Amino acid sequence: MASHRRPKQPSRARVTVLTTAAAAAVALSSQAANAAPSEKPSKDEVKAKVDKLYQEAEQATEKYNGAKEKQDKLQKEISTLQDNVARGQEELNKLRDGLGSMASAQYRTGGLDPSLQLFLSADPDDYLDKASTLDQLSGQQVEALKKIQEKQRDLAQQRAEASDKLKDLSSTRTELGKKKKEVQGKLSSAQKLLNSLTAAEKAALAEEEARASRDSERQVLSGGGGSGSTDTGSAGGSVSASGRAGAAFSAAQSKIGTPYVYGATGPSSFDCSGLTRWAYAQAGVGLPRMSQDQANAGTRIYSVNQLQVGDLVFFFNDIHHVGLYAGNGQVLHAPRTGTVVRYESMNTIGGPFMFGVRV
Repeated sequence: MASHRRPKQPSRARVTVLTTAAAAAVALSSQAANAAPSEKPSKDEVKAKVDKLYQEAEQATEKYNGAKEKQDKLQKEISTLQDNVARGQEELNKLRDGLGSMASAQYRTGGLDPSLQLFLSADPDDYLDKASTLDQLSGQQVEALKKIQEKQRDLAQQRAEASDKLKDLSSTRTELGKKKKEVQGKLSSAQKLLNSLTAAEKAALAEEEARASRDSERQVLSGGGGSGSTDTGSAGGSVSASGRAGAAFSAAQSKIGTPYVYGATGPSSFDCSGLTRWAYAQAGVGLPRMSQDQANAGTRIYSVNQLQVGDLVFFFNDIHHVGLYAGNGQVLHAPRTGTVVRYESMNTIGGPFMFGVRV
């Protein structure tokens, strides 16, 4: 007959642990059910984040522009130095050949002068230091030796300078690559945010920008800025613009609708300082590449009421954005990636107006 054993009962501690775990699971499930679903950022919130990323991208763009300009300058300087070294080496070779010819002639007429023989087999600097031997040379030979010594020193200096610049160029290229990646990273993040919007939200944002641009254009035209005038203030009268500022402003107006591309200087695309530099170049004025450097291109004007059409206007504490004053409190500029050259109110740039510059 089979024996029947009573099932072993779980310990009291095990029951307590299981009960506690079950209770916790029920509580978490209840919290998850009752918690409000995570809310998608609104169109305006996305726009604020995107605008901030674009500002950061523009800051990086101006640093990229500075590194690019330095790279271009170094490449030109290195090329010039290398050309000079090549020409100098040719001249040195000719001088040596000439001295060799003198030595040959001297040998044919009575044997090679020991002092000249010493020079041809050793460093001329060391030789010339032995002043006691100079009187053994003819005046023509002394002059040739001095020229060779001078040319050798020049070449050594130019080679050293070229070597230093090549090292500087290498580090500048590294910096340029970092800034390019930084700009691209900011723009990529901004694009991801924009992609999170619905088609209707994107259309609404585009319409808001278009409407603001149209309003700015009306303000410019009502102040006479559209016809090349000089505005005496946001609410004041205007007088006819002329000279370089007027010519630069007219050139910039001809590029309205041209796309913004970071690092671009025209004529088919621009970034902010690229546009101002190109516009003034059409008026015969050379401006530096970076906005921070353009800020030193003329007389600073701190009152908006004293700005004139065509004056450079700078924004943000680090002066990373620049445009052309268009009159009636408006600016003509290349705003950021995804936009085109357009008019915009100075109040909606996104950063404080710092000062203007009359070139």
